[in-house]
Amino acid sequence: MRMYKLFAWAVPALLLGACRPSSGGKDLALLPGGPAWGALFQQRAAEYRALCYQAYNLATLRLDALAQLPSALPKAIITDIDETVLDNSPYFVAQARAGKTYDDSSWIRWTAKKQCDTVPGAVQFLRHAKELGVTVFYVTNRFQPETAATLANLRKFNLPDVDSAHLFLSDGNSSKDSRRAFIANNYEVVLWIGDNLGDFSGIFAAADRGQQVDSNKTRFGDRFIVLPNAMYGAWEDVLYKDRKEDRNVILNGELKM
Repeated sequence: MRMYKLFAWAVPALLLGACRPSSGGKDLALLPGGPAWGALFQQRAAEYRALCYQAYNLATLRLDALAQLPSALPKAIITDIDETVLDNSPYFVAQARAGKTYDDSSWIRWTAKKQCDTVPGAVQFLRHAKELGVTVFYVTNRFQPETAATLANLRKFNLPDVDSAHLFLSDGNSSKDSRRAFIANNYEVVLWIGDNLGDFSGIFAAADRGQQVDSNKTRFGDRFIVLPNAMYGAWEDVLYKDRKEDRNVILNGELKM
């Protein structure tokens, strides 16, 4: 998924600095003398690895069952890439250490390096899907110019269906609905995997996305498999909306004590 302008790891940094005047965005984005909280969690917390394995173990159980069901169309799964298959935490650490947040130019320079490692459990699951005869589609909000680098990075890990026919990058719209619908014309999609609600359905783009989650709770762990991502997410858009206040002020107003 494409990154957002302020990361989720800004919140702990905000709490650490709440008792002193802000000196700008660098204080908001950084731990004192260290990397971003979310990237630190992703890189070092055994709990993060456990959550990823849990998600992919469940995905395997569900796919084993779904692959046996009769279907008029060949079966497929749709997976996001960033923080679902590939781990971009080094990019966020580098940005944090430079006192910066996400920007398109630095992001494209990062992906061009083709240095992403994989999310725990992803490789084994995707290979298992191929063994079951299930086609894998990679639907991401990376930009079109990132196509070659993205394919090369995925191929480093011998993942299935890594070619231009199975990779759907951003078509200029962050919504993935049209790309998912295109795939569904020729395949029965049985499982969706991602770290952001937009990886599953456009219904979660609404301001009442929490209510939508509650209304669709039976689909999570059944057809929707969610990976942990403590670094960024579309949930931030709901907080900021079209508000013009300083983001520190907005975050302070949203935090519960």
